[in-house]
This record gives sequence, structure tokens and C-alpha cells, in this order.
Amino acid sequence: MTSSSKKHSVLARLFFFCFALAGTSSRAQLVTIPVETHSNALVLQADEKKNFNIVYFGEKLQNSSEYINAPRVYRQTGDYTDLLHASYAPSGSRNLTEPAITVIHADGNTSLDLRYISHKVEKVSDNISVLSVVLKDPVYDFQVVQYFKTYFAEDVIEQWSVISHQEKKDVTLQKYASGIVHMTAGSYWLTQYHGDWAKEMQPEVSKITHGIKTLDSKLGTRANLFQPSVFMVSLDKPATEDEGTVLYGGLEWSGNFRVDMELDPQDNLRIIAGINNFASPYILKPKEEFRTPAFLYLLSHHGKGEASRKMHAWARKYKLLDGEGNRLTLLNNWEATYFDFNEQKLFKLLKDTKELGVDLFLLDDGWFANKYPRNGDTAGLGDWDENKSKLPNGIASLVKEAKNNQVKFGIWIEPEMVNPKSELYEKHPEWVIKQPQREEHYFRNQLVLDLTNAAVQDFVFKVVDDLFVKNPELAYIKWDCNAVIFNAYSASLKNQTHLYVDYVRGLYKVLERIRAKYPKVPMMLCSGGGGRVDYAALQYFTEFWPSDNTDPLERIYIQWEYSHFYPAIATSNHVTEWGKQPLKFRVDVAMMGKLGFDIVVHDLPEKDLKFCQEAIQNYNALKSVIWQGDLYRLADPKEQSIASLLYVQSDKRKAVLFNYLVKNRYGEGSILPVKLKGLDATKRYKIRETNLYPGTQSSINPEQIYSGDFLMKVGFNPDVNNGRKSVVLVIEEVAR
Repeated sequence: MTSSSKKHSVLARLFFFCFALAGTSSRAQLVTIPVETHSNALVLQADEKKNFNIVYFGEKLQNSSEYINAPRVYRQTGDYTDLLHASYAPSGSRNLTEPAITVIHADGNTSLDLRYISHKVEKVSDNISVLSVVLKDPVYDFQVVQYFKTYFAEDVIEQWSVISHQEKKDVTLQKYASGIVHMTAGSYWLTQYHGDWAKEMQPEVSKITHGIKTLDSKLGTRANLFQPSVFMVSLDKPATEDEGTVLYGGLEWSGNFRVDMELDPQDNLRIIAGINNFASPYILKPKEEFRTPAFLYLLSHHGKGEASRKMHAWARKYKLLDGEGNRLTLLNNWEATYFDFNEQKLFKLLKDTKELGVDLFLLDDGWFANKYPRNGDTAGLGDWDENKSKLPNGIASLVKEAKNNQVKFGIWIEPEMVNPKSELYEKHPEWVIKQPQREEHYFRNQLVLDLTNAAVQDFVFKVVDDLFVKNPELAYIKWDCNAVIFNAYSASLKNQTHLYVDYVRGLYKVLERIRAKYPKVPMMLCSGGGGRVDYAALQYFTEFWPSDNTDPLERIYIQWEYSHFYPAIATSNHVTEWGKQPLKFRVDVAMMGKLGFDIVVHDLPEKDLKFCQEAIQNYNALKSVIWQGDLYRLADPKEQSIASLLYVQSDKRKAVLFNYLVKNRYGEGSILPVKLKGLDATKRYKIRETNLYPGTQSSINPEQIYSGDFLMKVGFNPDVNNGRKSVVLVIEEVAR
């Protein structure tokens, strides 16, 4: 942040603090609280009756004193309008719209009325402030504290609530959302995502109509399998990359979620996000606190591209584990061996890892269990002792051999799961989530361990801890999660309706313990693909696995959609044998994020091996630009014959341009120039092609000099065609 922007940030926060505390004299008894970021303002207001509402959310005003004039209702008046814009709408009193919270009091009463009591602001840093607002019921001793955490430069807001009471007996929370966002426009356009295994992140755009549109998951674990919690809402018209007002949103929660979008009677949009209350009434004891996960959102007035860049910057700096650090390129054995390997095979693959030139060898599924050997996905899961037939000298011999080959060693685990055919299941059937008197149902031949149980939490932590205690030089963990919860029941829980919530909390407790002891070890968040990707989980992981579908043509679309919400440094992309595209195309696609390989290296033809080795060297020279650069999506594969995206270094001296042919009917390709973005118009640049396959020549003239102005207004043709299906270009400033 520049000194001027820091000064602006501090002054804005100072004004916010003073103005919010003082309220206003022009409207008696109103308390107006503007929550400002660099571009936006979320204005909260307590009216004369202490109803607490959102009266404005949009572009920040130059004169902050004018927020007091924001209309308290947007379209018309009515007897119900004083709660129509409630910041945390309760049910059972005067609210007639979808509530954020529903309760059953200790005496059985189901009404709730939340009135403003007080608020305060905590300045965490020059860029971060937290507003907390206390709301209480005037009849029952019940309160909600709303939190609004702002990241000024990135325009990001995190909103959550802490619910508590001091009634004489337990209160039941029937619904407990994280927060509400109110928006006003002429029309609203939703971009949501759906999918399944190997079909992740398929976008759908629709106009939001009156009533309620719900995005949700009821899977327990692997909650994003069919639908993730991330979404976009465009105002007045669908936003493009560079134009339109658009809200990016998502829930920081790794379990069942629910996002309700209600177009209300006054044509305003209310977005309510939180944990899914499906089958999950939560019993809250007196003085106990229930903290909801954060509802994350970001409002951009210059299209989806700006929203993505701000989201990426925020994630790298504040959410993703080691988001501004390094990552390891790797070779995975899965497609080379599947479950069929032994120590000698793996020793050869470790030599292949060294020859290929990547940083790490990753041993995947199949290395464990003896009574029920893990020779397929039907047995052994849960028995985390090395298989003596495959690894007579244990993991330690592989770690040692990796060191001898000057590479690192990583390993696959799935510690939340168990096969019925396992010693763990035989010893501890009470550790398994299952209905005691119903037929068992399996997902990938496995069941889920009960992480609401402290003993199971200890077991899962010990799986990881034992690996590191025995092998201190272990350098990487791939954490999988392939099953959903069937027949939800915990043998250790008194209240079965707590299962879905407490499972996720149990998972976080384990991950917190792991990170407390092993804070820097890279871990991939893998869940049969993108089944568990959110910013709560990514606080513990360095990267995630977008999809088991590694066909490079399909991956372009999947990675493209993920790029709206998650930065390249977090996105693991592997080169495999999937698909019919040439090796160069597969490597070029994987370089869009964090590069890895899952191929049989010793079977590669000489030129293929040489290409991979050179591509890894090229990647290592460019990875800082890809991982930390600003992303510009230039040519959308859903709309054009090519996909083109650009990463630009923050000082604009260097950029990497990826181009892929996605449609080649009738000789389609990059007929017209692609207009670049994010460069410095006053700088001069040269463009050279990298990742050339051995024996081929580039059609790009590396000596031609272009101004940034020319490249952004006229553009550059990367010459993508059926003979050049993928083209990677390096754009570098030329010294004057």
C-alpha cells in the first residue's frame, strides 16, 4: 500500500469510528454506522425504535456525512418495512421475510425481536477493522453480536454472528445464519455453479425472480460435490470481465451450507448465508456461545476481473496458508502404479523424480494396512501402518531414498474415513458415523469417522503426527476426503442434531492441532476433486485439488471458473495421461496454477522427456509471476475458440500469457489479436514464446518491441491454431 493510500485508510477509519460513535444530530435518535472500504460503504443504522437495519450498500460517498440521508426504505412504505432491511432478521415477531435466526426459548416461545444496544470498532491494522454490534431481545435475555470485518484495500467484508443467552434453561437454535446483505437495483443476475465428480464448477447464469433461490448442501463432508457455496450476483445486467457491478460471495465453512437469495416485495435483494440448518437444530445452554462461520463478500463496480484480483490478493495475504510463499512441483505415482507397487518400483520412481526435475515425489493411496491390505479401495482404510509386503522397510526407507536423489518426499492420507473391512472398524465400530439399526450405505466403499468424538479427533491427529515423528523429513501431505455422510448418527453425541455442525468443528480442531505442531508443511486439500474447497479449510492448506478430471481440455474450463474465487498459487494442476491432447498442451494447461505431474516418466520418448524438463525450468523462472501476479481473463473458452489469460507482475515489468485452442472446427484459432490488460501503457515490451517442443520453432518474433498502450488497445495475436494448440508467451519490459 502506498503512503497516500495508507493515510487515506487511516483517516477513513478514524472518521468511521468518530462518526459511528457520535451518531447524528440531524435525525434525532438515529445511530448511523458507515462501514467503509476503499471503494464501498455498508451503512448500518439503528432507528428510533432501535431496529437495526442496512440502509445502504454500494459505492462509497466522497462526503461521509451524507450517509445519514440514505433512504430507510427503498421503494414504498408499509407496516412491515421497519424490519425489511434488518441486518440480522429474526423470526416470530414482525419480520415477514426469510429470517437469519429462528429460536425456541426455554419456555417454548418461538418469537424473537432483536434491538440495537451498542457497538464498538477494533482497529486490527492499517488495513483491517472489526465492527461489533450488540443486539438484544427486550423480553428474553437473549443476544446476538454481529461482526463486520473489513479489509480496506481489497474491499472484502467478512460477516459473522455470535449468539448467546442467559435464560434459565436451554434454548434451541432452529436457524443461525452468519449474516445478511441487502442490495438494490433494477434487476439481479445470479451466477452459480453445479457439478459432480469430474464435472466440477459448471456455471449457470439466471435472472433472480421474486421468491427465494436457495444454494445449499446436505452432504455433511465433501459438501461442495454437487454445488459450492461461492456465487456472483450482478446488478442490472450480467457483469463482464471489465464492466458492471458484481458481488462475489461465499461461506467460510467446510460442511453443509445454505445461501438464500430473496427478492423482497420492494424489489430489493436479500442474501442470507450460513450453516445449513437442515436436520441441525442446535441446543444452546445458558451463557454458551454459538459462533457462526464467516460470510465472505466483495463488491466490484468494474466487472468480474477486478473482483477476482481483489479476492486473490486478499486470499494470498490473509487466508490461504503461506499464500505469499513457495510451492513444490511434484511427481505423483497414482497413474503410474495405482495400488500396484512395492519398494523397488517406488525407488525407480524416485529416480524418475530427480530426472524429471521436480521438487518432490508424492506417494499416493495404497501404502498401508496389513490384515486387510490396501490393494484396492475396498479394504484397509483406517489402518495406517505401512504395508509390510509393499514396504518392508517402511516409509523411512522412501524418505531416505528421496534424499539420496536430492528430492523431497510426500504422502497421501485419508484420515477421516474407514473401510468396513479394516481393523479399525472391527476395534471401534462406535467411532463410525452410522445408524445403529439400519443397513450401512457406502460411498466409495467407505464410511466416515465421527469427528464429533474427541477420541476420534485424537486418532486422526495421531495419524499425521506419527508420520512426522517417524519421518521428520516428510515434506508434503495430500489429505483426501472421498465420502459423504449417510445415515447420520453419532454414538457419542447426546444431541444428534448437532452432528453436522460439530463434525466440521471437530475437523477444524484436528487441523488446528496439526498446524500448531507443523505450521509450515505443505498440504494439499483433496476431496475427490473440488469437494471441499472454501476459505475456512484453506487456512490450513497450501493448495487444493480442483478436480479428478485431468483431461486438459476439460481442465481449462474447470480452472477458469475456479480462478474467479481462488488464486493460482492455491490451484494444483497435474499433467496426466487423460485426454487426447499432446503432451505440450497438457503441460501448458497445468502451468496455469501449481504444476505437478502424474505420468510414467521412464516411458516418455526422448523428446517428451526433454520438453518436460525444459518446461519445469521455464515454470520455475515464471512461477512467481503466475502465483503472485494479477490475473486478467482475456478470451473466454465458453464464448470463443481460444482461451486466453494473463498474469501480470505487480510492477508491470513482466507478464505470462497462456493461450489454448478449445474449438478447432473449420480451422478456428486466434484469427484476431487478443487485447492485453494490466500492462503499463508507457512501458515498452518484447514478447517471446516459451515451452517450445524440441525441434519446433516459434512464429513469434522475439525482437519486436511494442508499447503497453499498443498491446492493450490493438492487441497481439498469439497465433493459436490446429498446429499450435497451446502457446505460452513471456512479456518483458525493454529497458529504454
